[in-house]
Amino acid sequence: MSNTPAPRGVVWVKSTYSDGQGGNCIEWAPSYAMTHGVVPIRDSKIPSAPALMLSPEGFAGLVALARSANV
Repeated sequence: MSNTPAPRGVVWVKSTYSDGQGGNCIEWAPSYAMTHGVVPIRDSKIPSAPALMLSPEGFAGLVALARSANV
């Protein structure tokens, strides 16, 4: 896991777990992940901020956590 400048020129996709009310808005770049083997995640409200770069396993863990908290 690292905190690096967000990759430029990629398509960011809003997480289906974002609340849609302007609050918890997380985006990820699936095409970048498929090409580079690392999953970038960013806060959609601050796109110029650094991105969190996760391993595929780390990203899967984050998705599992979001699913379990989505009660």
